[in-house]
Amino acid sequence: MLVNLNDVLKDAQKRHYGVGLFNAIDSDMMDAIISTAEENGSPVILGTAEVLLPYGDFKTIAPSMLSRAKAAKVPIVVHFDHGLTFDNCIQALKWGFSSIMFDGSAYERSKNVEATREMVKIAHAFGASVEGEIGHVGEAVTGDNETDDRYTTVKEATDYIDETGVDALAIAIGTAHGMYKQPPKLDFNRLTEIRNATDVPLVLHGGSGLSDYDFRHSIECGITKINIFTDLANAGEAAMKEGIEKGLSYMDIRSLRKQRLQETVRHKLELFGSIGKA
Repeated sequence: MLVNLNDVLKDAQKRHYGVGLFNAIDSDMMDAIISTAEENGSPVILGTAEVLLPYGDFKTIAPSMLSRAKAAKVPIVVHFDHGLTFDNCIQALKWGFSSIMFDGSAYERSKNVEATREMVKIAHAFGASVEGEIGHVGEAVTGDNETDDRYTTVKEATDYIDETGVDALAIAIGTAHGMYKQPPKLDFNRLTEIRNATDVPLVLHGGSGLSDYDFRHSIECGITKINIFTDLANAGEAAMKEGIEKGLSYMDIRSLRKQRLQETVRHKLELFGSIGKA
């Protein structure tokens, strides 16, 4: 069934588990995510991101995501992740996405607040939820996630929530997008302080590559949504290499890839504690 962030994250926050956002760029990834959620009775967030649109055409993948989510036996949020442009965010809402992340984190603060507040008004009129971001979630390739003066402060988080009305907030506590050069050091004390200062669900970006402890402790300290893509992409790539080395047919390689994707999703659902919570 198609739901929005408020339908799943409020329960996750109340019962202290995490809900995974898994980005997909093709039907195999999409089916692996939803079938694993159904088999394990878990809510999930099915997404695609603006930076991924060159690899999964928006107008092609969007109808498939929505159709599959509506037919699912568990709650599925269809989420446009890291929406960087107004036009693509609006297009996602028009197609029926139940949630968007408007990413104005690269803007200076006042512009981020103004643009996010406007997007919240529009999305709420569609019945969709909005995730915003304050602070700087880094890029692993540059290592800028290690610069703690760009992490989210308690005041930044509370002021941003009050001024924009977002339904969920992505914060910077030391994670980064992509593959880490070295294990990240997350600022759990900062996360706890932000959690204690607001009731809005908090989001952890850059989840791929974190340790099992990082995931579990982040949820214990107040994270309710965790974003995953790179781990899925790596699992799929490894499966294709394995299939080629074994001399498998194209269809068998595709089946192996889907199996590895499902295994990766299930492991994350176990870590997040969302199995059986649908």
